[in-house]
Amino acid sequence: MVKDMLGRNEAVSADRALDILLNLPLNNKPSLEVPVEEAYGRVLSCDITSPENMPVFSRSAMDGFAVRASDTFGCSESVPAYLRLNGYVKMGEAPDVTAGPGDAVSIPTGGMLPEGADAVVMLENVQQTGDDMIEVMRPVAPGENVIAAGEDIRERDYVLRRGIVLRPQDIAALAGLGITRVKIYKKPLVSIISTGDEIVPPQSHPGFGQVRDINSFNLAGLVMNTGGIPEKFGIFPDEYNVLRDAICRAVESTDVVLISGGSSVGTRDMTAALIESMQKGGTLFHGVAVKPGKPLIGGFVRGVPVFGLPGHPAAVTVSFHNFVEPVIKKIGGVDLQIERNRPAAVSARLVKNISSAPGREDYIRVSLYEEGGELCAEPVFGKSGLISTLVRADGMVMIPSHAQGIPRGEMVKVRIF
Repeated sequence: MVKDMLGRNEAVSADRALDILLNLPLNNKPSLEVPVEEAYGRVLSCDITSPENMPVFSRSAMDGFAVRASDTFGCSESVPAYLRLNGYVKMGEAPDVTAGPGDAVSIPTGGMLPEGADAVVMLENVQQTGDDMIEVMRPVAPGENVIAAGEDIRERDYVLRRGIVLRPQDIAALAGLGITRVKIYKKPLVSIISTGDEIVPPQSHPGFGQVRDINSFNLAGLVMNTGGIPEKFGIFPDEYNVLRDAICRAVESTDVVLISGGSSVGTRDMTAALIESMQKGGTLFHGVAVKPGKPLIGGFVRGVPVFGLPGHPAAVTVSFHNFVEPVIKKIGGVDLQIERNRPAAVSARLVKNISSAPGREDYIRVSLYEEGGELCAEPVFGKSGLISTLVRADGMVMIPSHAQGIPRGEMVKVRIF
């Protein structure tokens, strides 16, 4: 341990402390299989590939008429294409009609494309001139307004990668593929040991020099938000043997140990000495160059990370977010590289042009990645009926109604899913 000129332990940098912690031999929790509806917010423990195409049949993305695209080429409002109305498609059933040359088949959104058709003309671009005839006033290209079989997700494609925290759209994609059970990591157990002769339970009336325990409640909530399970061990006096026994029991039964307290130098030194005294244990650092939170102690005892947290609530929260949270997530199986790209909202540089029609707000799905120390946003283009575009995206960019798009290179605000 590096010492300063007065013989005190010298604080390590925040980057160095985190690097030390994340390079520890931290074992992932074992996995368990659960129904897909119970997996929201849990960490996926294996890669998932698609067992089938999605959709399994070509279907319409619009209300309109299924046609052969070639029958509409060159048409316009002044020179419409006239097509025979040859029946309609029922939802949830295979069509019992076909679209031959010069035919049009009425079809709802999501309806199965009839044999012979390769495009759908939107309802608003059609006028019905009789019981069995329509006018098409705008041409369509092959595949237009159609979601082809396998266009969303192809059989044997990777759908989700191990280590992601499952989001609503991820669960939806699994359900759409008929995957009803998934393997997830068990949640890490995190023990919370409150220390201090001055600390009393919240239900007690504190006497002079005493304060109610608040840090353990703060820590319990932080642990749950991080995907762990908090286990409060109780409040312990600043007595070496009593604390040593509590830490030993916590190391034996949980995955991470948090020792809350230690406002005084003496208590902090005793916590460090306790960690050093443990069999197969030792301190990793004693003091980090951050404010608030400098007194943080990091240790490793019998394969379990042990933290001596500062006494002040703000310092506890800062220390937890910067150093404890990544450790809990890593033990819980979270891929931290993916996690870093999914904050609540970020600014990122757009890497491709986005066009938009003025007069409406457009929401464009984007994926995020880091390049040259800068966060970049790449549009995820695709039809709104494709769940895979949501799975591949990290968030959305809004284009204001007065804009005609956003040029490549602009900084955009990304709202994270």
